[in-house]
Amino acid sequence: MDFIYQDPYPILKDDTQYRKITSDYVKVEKLGDREILTVEPKALELLSQEAMKDVSFMLRTSHLEKLRAILDDPEATDNDRFVAYNLLQNASVAIDGQLPSCQDTGTAIVMAKKGENVYTGVDDAEWLSKGIFNTYQERNLRYSQIVPISMFEEKNSGSNLPAQIDIYAKKGDSYEFLFLAKGGGSANKTYLYQQTKSLLNEKSMDAFIRAKIMDLGTSACPPYHLALVIGGTSAEANLAAVKKASAGYYDNLPTSGNMAGQAFRDLEWEKRVQQICQESAIGAQFGGKYFTHDVRVIRLPRHAASCPVGLGVSCSADRNIKGKITKDGIFVEQLEANPQRFLPATPPHLEEAVEIDLNQPMESILAELTKYPIKTRLKLNGTLIVARDIAHAKIKELLDAGKPMPDYFKNHPVYYAGPAKTPDGMPSGSFGPTTAGRMDVYVEEFQKNGGSMVMLAKGNRTKDVMNACKTYGGFYLGSIGGPAAILAKENILSVEVVDFEELGMEAVRKITIKDFPAFIITDDKGNDFFENL
Repeated sequence: MDFIYQDPYPILKDDTQYRKITSDYVKVEKLGDREILTVEPKALELLSQEAMKDVSFMLRTSHLEKLRAILDDPEATDNDRFVAYNLLQNASVAIDGQLPSCQDTGTAIVMAKKGENVYTGVDDAEWLSKGIFNTYQERNLRYSQIVPISMFEEKNSGSNLPAQIDIYAKKGDSYEFLFLAKGGGSANKTYLYQQTKSLLNEKSMDAFIRAKIMDLGTSACPPYHLALVIGGTSAEANLAAVKKASAGYYDNLPTSGNMAGQAFRDLEWEKRVQQICQESAIGAQFGGKYFTHDVRVIRLPRHAASCPVGLGVSCSADRNIKGKITKDGIFVEQLEANPQRFLPATPPHLEEAVEIDLNQPMESILAELTKYPIKTRLKLNGTLIVARDIAHAKIKELLDAGKPMPDYFKNHPVYYAGPAKTPDGMPSGSFGPTTAGRMDVYVEEFQKNGGSMVMLAKGNRTKDVMNACKTYGGFYLGSIGGPAAILAKENILSVEVVDFEELGMEAVRKITIKDFPAFIITDDKGNDFFENL
């Protein structure tokens, strides 16, 4: 048999629109008969700084077009339109560069392909990290990276470093990049399933996809750009392809395979998976058609004894941006500079929301909420306590030590969230909800002790939460995942730290809110919106 080699991921074209940052910091030099592109380290710093800035406040035009398409689709539900409209409003606020589109400004991830004729003379990852550092220091972003000091002691790095940086070699004299700001919600919805040859038929594949789609839930803020990758020379190769496919990086792969094992998109199965997602009725977070914007199905070669299957998403904060360095200069993908043009002249018509006054005793709040069924849309006004993972762990330590539940957890609803930095002259930084499911383990004990009686966050929850709410008379309210900037601008009036100040963005806060949108997801009778789908 003859030797065969080809690029395993042959991207057939790059139709990305780029904007030029500068012509500085690059030059072409001769080395014997070869032309070498010499790139000053400052170029790497500048490119990563610009890319992470743009992607924190701007979105791709194609993504915004898909949101607008939801508003124009007569088959979309009112809840689909409500979410899509809020996300477009959010993009129109974030574009000003003060409030990032999502409060979880993500783990900074860089994937690069460095041409053989590109010379930098430095540790490229260090200079790319410097650019990322600059953006997170200078902009109103959030530091989310937790570093281990020992096995169980951790601290926030205070810089959002370290970043994940993977640099590959390629032919040529260009340096190509994909930058991602990957929030915890969507990163956590990356799944690896170790399957076998028995999966590779239409009936089994269809059943598998219908079951596994439900694993995604809504905690990663749909509508999603969904990636499904079948095969891979290893589990890690499969998951790397999932991440890149969800970011649109593999959109221009071939659409059929060959004996060299090239990766390809299966367009037929993309349509089928999209249909399955629509039939799920999960919709854009609160029921409907638009669980996904689109689907990418990538087929890879595999070992005869293995069939890894990867599933992952890029969320409504679709923060992916390309960059490149060539002899002509430094370039970054052009994102949409005018998201307002996608907003309709008038908002979509919705039934009037039920107003809930949070500035009353907890018993009165519960008595009001129990009047309404699940799916009821609410406007919340008054005081919330904000607490997330570490604060919940700290409060559990108090209970374990025989100390009482703090009064603030008993007297007020709790909002699972952690804000980005506050811009000058504003009451709050971007402040959307975090994933409710991470706090599920605490609910039964906290409600037993009079706390967490009304919880506000995003995403579906476990049966344990439904049982606790039925037993103790609690409620879980769902907030829209994604529009963190507009919540900060229009719905949050004041913010103050009330406990665990040393935890930074994870400190317990008290906030005052106005017309804060929410839905009843789990009620005091054990009913749950997502369980009823």
